[in-house]
Amino acid sequence: MIARTRRFFRRLGPGLITGAADDDPSGIATYSQAGAQFGFGMLWSVLLTTPLMVGIQIVSARIGRVTGHGIARNIRDHYPRPVLIFIVALLLVANTLNIAADIGAMGEALQLVVGGPAHGHALIFGLVAVAFQVFVPYQRLAPVLRWLTLALFAYVLVLLLVDVPWQQVVVDTFWPHVVLNADYLLLLVGVLGTTISPYLFFWQASQEVEEQRAADGEEPLRDAPEHARQHLRRIKIDTWFGMTFSNGIAFAIMVTTAVTLRTAGITDIQSSAQAAEALRPLAGDLAFALFAAGIIGTGLLAIPVLAGSAAYAVAESMRWPIGHALKPAEAKGFYGIIALATMLGVAIDFTPIDPFKALYWAAILNGVIAVPIMALMMRMAVRPDIMGTFVIRPRLWRLGWFATLVMAAAVVAMLVSVFV
Repeated sequence: MIARTRRFFRRLGPGLITGAADDDPSGIATYSQAGAQFGFGMLWSVLLTTPLMVGIQIVSARIGRVTGHGIARNIRDHYPRPVLIFIVALLLVANTLNIAADIGAMGEALQLVVGGPAHGHALIFGLVAVAFQVFVPYQRLAPVLRWLTLALFAYVLVLLLVDVPWQQVVVDTFWPHVVLNADYLLLLVGVLGTTISPYLFFWQASQEVEEQRAADGEEPLRDAPEHARQHLRRIKIDTWFGMTFSNGIAFAIMVTTAVTLRTAGITDIQSSAQAAEALRPLAGDLAFALFAAGIIGTGLLAIPVLAGSAAYAVAESMRWPIGHALKPAEAKGFYGIIALATMLGVAIDFTPIDPFKALYWAAILNGVIAVPIMALMMRMAVRPDIMGTFVIRPRLWRLGWFATLVMAAAVVAMLVSVFV
């Protein structure tokens, strides 16, 4: 039994890391706001996002493993250049804002625990994140990222420390009360945008490419179809586990903040660090410490994913050498984008820009730009000139397009509620 469990967890990789990175400090803030503002009113969204997230992430992973190239490279090779520039530019902007929000939240969380200047902590976290990505080779980077996913269990432990009316949770999850107003729809798009985010598509596809290139004798499945059954099954298991884990943590955060913050009349959360501080008098010092530790741990996981996905996209667009398996001197542009995006994020934290507003609009921007990217991915996944004989089957095709239509409908509803 133990040996079988070990084999199972050894098979987990890009899907688990991608799912865990989705619960970054900015995501924690969004889920905390959902719980604080609407109580159990958005728990139903987890039931919706889990299969949709699984479907679209499996599509992105298959594109990477089958073609041997990331999303941006496939867009570059098969679609007009203005489409590539538009998508990569928006991804870079959204990721940089996300990095700023995450590093700022990590700095504030550490300040709450040990004191000192939040901006100083943020700068240190930024420098550590850059050094970690630039100087740690891929064979060591991937296992470290996998271990960092354990930080998310902090939110499961927090949930166990608070009193939860589970019967009401079940009722509101499966029989939701949806409020069709601008505030609800804006936050719903924010939840969808932070859960089904473009940077996750780019990262998981590129990590499948990294895994293939790091293994001796491995080729893209289009060129080595004899390995398809093994890898496609691994991708499916890895992605289902990672996305279910991710959405389970989001559920735990919403429930925790609903039964603590909202019950106490705290309905406006500006950051994940504020959520942690608000928990202290309501749930105790241990819950506060776990929540704050989770912010720092998930941030250390998410920043490499955010900066790395931007670097993969830009480097593939510019035909630069890419990959964490390469040394910095061999991929200067790739590592340069990682450093630039991360340090720009740190710099934003030293400006008067409100990091929560930047985060909020970044989540909404993610929701908006996810729609055309998802549509492009679904078109790629059925093109034999891209996928060879590994075009996706009808069931996955329907799930991926349903995810795309749900995102599009949520964005349209939000725009109508705001401007009409």
